[in-house]
Amino acid sequence: MHIISNIALITINETLIIQLLSFLIFLYIINRIMFRPIVGVMTERNRYIETLKNDATDAGKKLLDITTQLEKQKISVKNEALILKNEQKQFGEKQAQKIYALAKKEIETLRDETAKEIDGQIMEARKHLKEEAEVLSVYVMEKVIERGLT
Repeated sequence: MHIISNIALITINETLIIQLLSFLIFLYIINRIMFRPIVGVMTERNRYIETLKNDATDAGKKLLDITTQLEKQKISVKNEALILKNEQKQFGEKQAQKIYALAKKEIETLRDETAKEIDGQIMEARKHLKEEAEVLSVYVMEKVIERGLT
């Protein structure tokens, strides 16, 4: 038997070269089977995330545009409503003035008719009052004198 005394832990011989070659083959296979597909999936995922971010940013911009358009439309609709309100108010005031004028004219007409009617009744009452006063005065005088005047 042969006793070899080695102080070094690693000896450079053919097994080291074989181990190095097998390690390089292992790295090549792992790279082909595992790392390339994982890197491909990761880059695809990153692209997808970027497109989602871009889409979200675009959607935010569109939302802002739509919001500003809605605000502009809201303001224009309010202005139109205010204009219509003022027009309706003016129309209503004109109608009220017309109705007031007609009512005033009708009241004056009724007042004139009533005044004429009252004047006619007063005239009629005065005629009858004179006749009745004469009859009453004759009656009172007859009673006072106690004899007939006719």
